[in-house]
Amino acid sequence: QVQLVESGGGLVQAGDSLRLSCAASGRSFNRTGMGWFRQAAGKERELVGSISGSWSGGTAYYADSVKGRFIISRDNTKNTVYLQMNSLKPEDTAVYYCASNKGILAPRDPRDYDYWGQGTQVTVSS
Repeated sequence: QVQLVESGGGLVQAGDSLRLSCAASGRSFNRTGMGWFRQAAGKERELVGSISGSWSGGTAYYADSVKGRFIISRDNTKNTVYLQMNSLKPEDTAVYYCASNKGILAPRDPRDYDYWGQGTQVTVSS
């Protein structure tokens, strides 16, 4: 059974930084593509970014809305994926989820991920 546990959310001001963590278990982590998604109130879940498994080069992809501000990384020794969020904006306010893909790639479609964390709230005040 795959388990994903996010942490690091909170309330910050616009311009601040925050780092989210997602600890994974139950699957060979270094061969697993991981994604970060978010869902704001009243909106659909959207991809923030994703990172392929290390055997596929650990390549990261970012949504245009966060490109240049957010960084995804992974530490295979800790089975953890991170989302470093810089220059936060009020429109970044959402519940953030990490997700695990059964394959090594990091798809952009949430339907391609089979396990999800419980989510962590990020609120950015203006």
